[in-house]
Amino acid sequence: MLRSRRNGFTLIELLVVIAIIAILIGLLLPAVQKVREAAARSDCQNKLKQIGLAVQNYASANQDKLPALTSATDSTPPAFYNGSIHFTLLPYIEQQAIYSNGTNSAANALATWDAPSTPPRTVKQEIIKIYICPSDVSISNGYPSNRGQDWAATSYAANYTLFGATMSGNADMANYTIGNIPDGTSNTITFAETSGGWKTGTDYGSLWAFPGWAFATPNPDGRYSAVFAWGNGQRVAAWANWNLPPQIGVKQQDRDRSRAGGYHTSVCQVAMADGSVKPISASVTPQTWLSAVLPNDGMALGPDWP
Repeated sequence: MLRSRRNGFTLIELLVVIAIIAILIGLLLPAVQKVREAAARSDCQNKLKQIGLAVQNYASANQDKLPALTSATDSTPPAFYNGSIHFTLLPYIEQQAIYSNGTNSAANALATWDAPSTPPRTVKQEIIKIYICPSDVSISNGYPSNRGQDWAATSYAANYTLFGATMSGNADMANYTIGNIPDGTSNTITFAETSGGWKTGTDYGSLWAFPGWAFATPNPDGRYSAVFAWGNGQRVAAWANWNLPPQIGVKQQDRDRSRAGGYHTSVCQVAMADGSVKPISASVTPQTWLSAVLPNDGMALGPDWP
């Protein structure tokens, strides 16, 4: 008699194959995640590099002046030029059209952020890709995840102590030019990673087009501005932790608004005034971090600085 031929696998053989596939996937997943994170860090580094170079190019075009944290030419909105440092830098990151939309409307008694831009968006609703880190999980479709789509977000905050220490009315301006920063351009941070969105249940966010504290009435406390280290000044004296190192591995809901810190697994990336970008680890000491933040403390950066 002819023996019947067996077609296919037995149940036990099928389970073994499935188990082997599951083990392989488990081994590959961490490697894939590491590759994705490395790519995200590289993309973030490139974006910070472009922002840092934009600061230098602005200075070159404006008698070495640093861009103001908040620009304003009058104290009564909206009939004047008013813009955040992110808005001021738009022409230097290849976003001249959006900048022109804002400034042209400002001349016609419209605030820069409310100017018509790419239909149907206004300037404040424009999503600027260079301003968004791919690892920033607090941003959804270009906007803070904890609020609506009225103001676009950014993952990069400006150093208050460098760009906004001199206050005049609604304007927050730099004390120095690019050439006379006391501690030197290679020792001073210009921009650092931050969280685009903040606590659920609030409307706080790092809004790139938001002009500054004086416009956030009745609560002019910086809750909408993309700024870090803002406790060292009159506007935000209530913030006590501004001088602490970056928040790394901290959930969106638990973040301190006055501190830097993005969403990479082990570092917070920062742009320096010389145009370089540095990855700052969680082990950086408070003194080293503070020395890199302050432009005039006269202290050398510690051995834990990259």
